[in-house]
Amino acid sequence: MTLYHLSELPDIARFDPRPSAYTDQPAVWAISAERIANYLVPRDCPRVCFRAGPQTTATDITRHLEDHRPVVAIEARWLERLRTGRLYRYAMPREGFVMQDEDAGYWVAHQPVTPLGVDKVEDLAAAIARAGATLRVLLSLWALHDEIRASSLVYSMIRMRNAQPR
Repeated sequence: MTLYHLSELPDIARFDPRPSAYTDQPAVWAISAERIANYLVPRDCPRVCFRAGPQTTATDITRHLEDHRPVVAIEARWLERLRTGRLYRYAMPREGFVMQDEDAGYWVAHQPVTPLGVDKVEDLAAAIARAGATLRVLLSLWALHDEIRASSLVYSMIRMRNAQPR
């Protein structure tokens, strides 16, 4: 399994562990290919990402997943940055990484990591579609945030501190 790290920086030769509020020691973060769509947006872009899981009800699938594909929802004010943005997808070696959060697809390493390679990702909306997800653009994420949190869907809500106020 290949892991990835997405960045707006094109020339990272080595990833050094950094402190994180989500780990007890500094970490290098990586994402599995199955969840990469959640990160094919500008770094600080708030987003609500969700998909069906083993415990998801048919009602929640019908209500929130029109075509049964995972969803990445962003605010409309980020759409131009998504359209004009580019990211760099670093392939990371699997060795040294441990699963941090299976639902989110997060992996961490606690030692420096040298990437295996890097490629530029442009047309981020198309990249999200190629990764198997549906992009939704909303004026505000908060109503969706609250609905998804109360649902049986598997979700990840990222950078919500940057979302428009409620």
